[in-house]
Amino acid sequence: MTTMTDPPKAEGFRFGQLINDTRYRSYTFQFIALILLFLFFGWMINNAINNPVLQQVGISFDFLQAPAGYDINQQPIEYTSQSTHLRATIVGAINTIIVAVLACVTATIFGVIAGVLRLSNNWIISKLMAVYVEMFRNIPVLIWIIIIFTVAANTFPAISDFRLPRDGSDPERSLLFGMFAATNQGVFIPRLTFSGQGWLIAAIVAASILGVFGWRSYARKQLYDHGREVPTLLPSLAILILPVVIAQVVLGFPVGMENPEMGRFRFEGGFLLRPSLIALWFALSIYTGAFIAENVRAGILAVSKGQTEAAAALGLRPGRIMSLVVLPQALRVIIPPLISQYLNITKNTSLAIAVGYMDLTGTLGGITLNQTGRALECILLLMAFYLTFSLAISAIMNVYNNSVALKER
Repeated sequence: MTTMTDPPKAEGFRFGQLINDTRYRSYTFQFIALILLFLFFGWMINNAINNPVLQQVGISFDFLQAPAGYDINQQPIEYTSQSTHLRATIVGAINTIIVAVLACVTATIFGVIAGVLRLSNNWIISKLMAVYVEMFRNIPVLIWIIIIFTVAANTFPAISDFRLPRDGSDPERSLLFGMFAATNQGVFIPRLTFSGQGWLIAAIVAASILGVFGWRSYARKQLYDHGREVPTLLPSLAILILPVVIAQVVLGFPVGMENPEMGRFRFEGGFLLRPSLIALWFALSIYTGAFIAENVRAGILAVSKGQTEAAAALGLRPGRIMSLVVLPQALRVIIPPLISQYLNITKNTSLAIAVGYMDLTGTLGGITLNQTGRALECILLLMAFYLTFSLAISAIMNVYNNSVALKER
């Protein structure tokens, strides 16, 4: 017999609670999904192990040490047809990283400019930016790659126009500033040369860049915490340039510049940006820049107009209002989708094969795969590279996103 003062007896655990009780339901479904995922991967691995062809040839990465036997047109590092498949893979990976980094930088510049100008009070400018956004983001990027490649390969002058005629007269065309030449075979630009302690100059440049970010962070902290405006432009230029110049003079100029020069039949020296690289770089930039522009416009519109009006009432100029008030708050909205756009650029570099740019997909996933027949190994390496590079971009951008996120007091 129970009395009014006796506590209620605790009910025992029942398996039905795993589904019906909201405290356990989410864990139950997650556990079931995890088991199904393990079963799926186990089934795939079992099929691969029991595959008769795979059992015959086995899984081996020894093919990476064999001679590649093919040329690569864009060579950021030394490479010949007698180099190994591993060397060819490294060249392709570097080419992928180069175009991805260049496209991320220029797409951000295009996107920020177009996103800000689309909100301009000038009707013509805002409509022109709207046309840019709607036109470029609604046409597949592969179409833009082919269009730009065709224009670059057929409208630039031939190398023969830069040759010195036999009669000693001036050539039809000359190098721009004696350093640049745009031809139908690509754009020739100066190339940096390193000797002796050149690595130390590179380290100083990296330290100077970090110093610029540190100074701008200090100036921003002084402005926000104490209301004191610290100049940033001239000190940033001094931090970036002076240490490098002083180190160059002290160390005897270990870092030089090799300009392209017209030889008897072709340019010698310098660095060649082939039309395939230019087409891929510029197409990815303008295409992704249109998406970034919409992200920037949405981020700016997410900032209350009261913020702009209050800044204007304090006497700030429109440019300062945008850089000091609007954009810092808009970044919290802009950065998360911006990370996705950077990842899209990285994955879209695989379209390089359409114009003959030898990135990782063209080397490891193309010629190397066809020559060696090691499809499984090549695809696994491709997946590992793109996954690692994408996760690295995501991690770096997430660190920056956390630094600008709104912090609770």
